[in-house]
Formats: sequence, structure tokens, C-alpha cells
Amino acid sequence: MTINGTTCVLLLAGSTEATSLAPRLASIPGIEPTMSLAGRTAAPAMPPAGVAVRRGGFGGIQGLQDLLARDRVGAVIDATHPFAKQMPHHALAACETVGVPLLRVERPPWTQQPGDHWIDAADVPDAAAIVQRSTFRRVLLTIGRQEVAPFTACIDQHLFVRSIEPPVAGALGHATLLLARGPFTVADELALLRELDIDAIVSKNSGGDATNAKVTAARSLGLPIVMVSRPAATGATTVQTPDEAISWLLALTSRSRT
Repeated sequence: MTINGTTCVLLLAGSTEATSLAPRLASIPGIEPTMSLAGRTAAPAMPPAGVAVRRGGFGGIQGLQDLLARDRVGAVIDATHPFAKQMPHHALAACETVGVPLLRVERPPWTQQPGDHWIDAADVPDAAAIVQRSTFRRVLLTIGRQEVAPFTACIDQHLFVRSIEPPVAGALGHATLLLARGPFTVADELALLRELDIDAIVSKNSGGDATNAKVTAARSLGLPIVMVSRPAATGATTVQTPDEAISWLLALTSRSRT
């Protein structure tokens, strides 16, 4: 919906693509962006000037529908993380009901290269079961802080949890916590893996450049990666890059103004 030449755009954030998109949206004449942060990180990166910010959930699909109607949102760009489970589905349902155009921005996943040793896992509990059954001794978990609980059963492994913030209280208390925020370099990852004597990595197939150094480092050292597959796609119109998202939005607003 365009009102007085201005289109309100709701940007569902949670990925590097969203961080890239926010200032670009603010620089487009006639676009009024609002960046929505789920609040999973206590100290998220600061939004750019000219971008309004809302934090926290919407109150389910109905809550999002109410916001879209109340704020007269003209378009929604879903740039949540590739492993966001709920928000992409809620966004699709709400936008279809209210009649607001929706675009999903999702970077392509990593693909195996010669020398990679990946063990496919359907989800995080499956990855934990694979580790529990394995002969791995020292395992680096790089799946974030929200889903480490299934690894409590991995009592025969020394686990190292790398995340931006500590896991929820009481989860995986026997693990060693490594607080760090990407992007990471290959040299740094090689040094870490050697220093900790890691013999396996657990990772989500997030894709992108921010954390792919660990994949390159594991390949160099011949280490296996238990690679968690992405959730099923929602069926929403999807592009892979911020450039494509900007083109979609410009075409949409151009049509609405003619």
C-alpha cells in the first residue's frame, strides 16, 4: 500500500542479508522501512539511521495480521535466518490473509566440495544423536545458543559451544563455552580447531560468507562436519540476494504508483 507516495516496508531481520538491506531501503525515496528484530540476541547490531526498529514477537499470525493492517504495510521482506522455523510460515500466512506482497530473501546453502566429509543430519536432535553414537572425542558445536539441549545426552564427548551469547541457563552445563561473533577467518578457525584438538564439528547449513571459514578449515584438516539440513521452504516467492530484493521492491512500488 502506497500512501501519499510513501510505501511502508516491514523488514523481518535476523540475517546478514537483512543487515545489508536495511540501509539500502532507507536510502530509497518513498520507502519507509521498519526493521523487526526477534530479540533472540540481547545486544544486536545497531540499525542504520532512517530505519525504525521494533523488537519482540508479533503475537502469532493474528498479531502480525493486525500490525500489517494497522500500520498500512505495503510490502514485507522476510530476511530472517535460513533456519528460522516459525516466522517465515507466519509471515506467509499473514500476508496472504491481508493481501500484502511478501518476498523471502534466503541465501543459498553451502554445497559439498572435494575433500569435504559431511554427515547429513535432518535437524539438531538428529545431529545430537549422531554425535552420541559416534567415536568423536572433542566436538565443536556451532549451532547457536537456542538448540544445544539435545546434546546433553552426549556425555562421552567433550563439547565446545561457540555462540554470541551463553546458552539458556542450565543447558549443557558440562560443555566449554566459547563466546564469539563472526565473521571468522580461515586462519582463525584453523588455529582454534588445532588448539582445542577438535575432531568433529556440528554446524547448520546456513550458507553465506560469515561462518563458512569453518567449512574450509575442516576441509583442510580432514575433519568431519555433522551438517544440519535447513527447514522445508514455505513456498513464498524467494530470492537469494539483497540486490534481487531491491529490484523486486522497486518493481512493486513502481506498479502501485501507476
